Amino acid sequence: MKVKTEGRSRDYRTVTFDSRNNAVRLIDQRRLPHCFELTETKEFRDTAHAIRDMVVRGAGAIAATAAYGLAQGVAAFQGTGLREFSQHTRRVFSILADARPTAIDPITAMRRVMDVLKRGRTVDERKALALAAAEEFAEEDVRHCQAIGRQGSRLICDGMTVLTHCNAGWLAFVDVGSATAPLYAAQAEGRKFRVLCDETRPRCQGASLTAWELAQQGIEHRIIADNAAGHFMQRGAIDLVIVGSDRTVGRTGEVANKIGTYSKAVLAHRHRIPFYVAIPLSTIDWELRSGKQIPIEERSEDEVLGAWGLSRSSGEANSRSRCARMTYVRIANPQSTALNPGFDVTPPELITGIITPLGIFNPQELWERRRELRAYHTTGSVLAP
Repeated sequence: MKVKTEGRSRDYRTVTFDSRNNAVRLIDQRRLPHCFELTETKEFRDTAHAIRDMVVRGAGAIAATAAYGLAQGVAAFQGTGLREFSQHTRRVFSILADARPTAIDPITAMRRVMDVLKRGRTVDERKALALAAAEEFAEEDVRHCQAIGRQGSRLICDGMTVLTHCNAGWLAFVDVGSATAPLYAAQAEGRKFRVLCDETRPRCQGASLTAWELAQQGIEHRIIADNAAGHFMQRGAIDLVIVGSDRTVGRTGEVANKIGTYSKAVLAHRHRIPFYVAIPLSTIDWELRSGKQIPIEERSEDEVLGAWGLSRSSGEANSRSRCARMTYVRIANPQSTALNPGFDVTPPELITGIITPLGIFNPQELWERRRELRAYHTTGSVLAP
């Protein structure tokens, strides 16, 4: 996507890899929307920390970051023994996999890299294959998001108001995004519509990231408080809901996404508003039997008890100089503690359809068409009838 910084517009991807320096290059999403900054991780443990600390976040983006992190980790191996190399590779995989437990995409991406690198006959061959596989996963992520846009754009008509929750935009993927892909495709096709962005407490990714993306793209939008969505639905002011997913259970069609997604699905069902989930195929978990088995990440209570931002004076200074320092402000009662689950699970009966690169499916259709979906994810081609 194009980013306007210092009066210039330039294409960026959320995550890239610098093979010369064995470094993962990331947009620091903690600094947005107040400051656009790139950062590098030069060691796989630092890459895992960047995922855990939400320097990078979003299913596809952390998947590509984990794939690059695995390639980065194996490239740093010193030695020629395949047994020791394999032990080292498993350690790197484990550390990166533990960084964010709810999303399945990083596991999917790293398994892909592991499968490919095993074809190498020497350590050097396996290192080269790992990086090539990580690069291919990143490119596939972009292709899948572009296809999601083509499949989902027909849902968006002139004059519509679309509700989003959290950020499933290009910042959450390598490029384009999942939930935003139909919006960008519809805009390119000349349709006019409006987006309401849930703020998405406690980290406010809707207010800070989705709104920033839409502003960069020139799409009309407004930020609303999370608790205001029901009010707008009741008054007929929302026509469609599109969200992303961090893990979709292939057997059942259950969807794990940012906390608050389930509440929006219940509200949309009550008001008979179509509720769609946009996913690349790497988000589908074919192994779990139930959404109850999805590990729900418990994040720091500080996210609920306070907020990060810029003071008015810092914001004014930021417009005249480099990025100002972000400030944490306690907003809750000083003696209180908090619970902070990062995700919830939406059952399939509340989901109108799941937008994939291959089409829009009823949630229960995923399992029925698993052979076709898996084949497309593995080979990039559709099975012959």
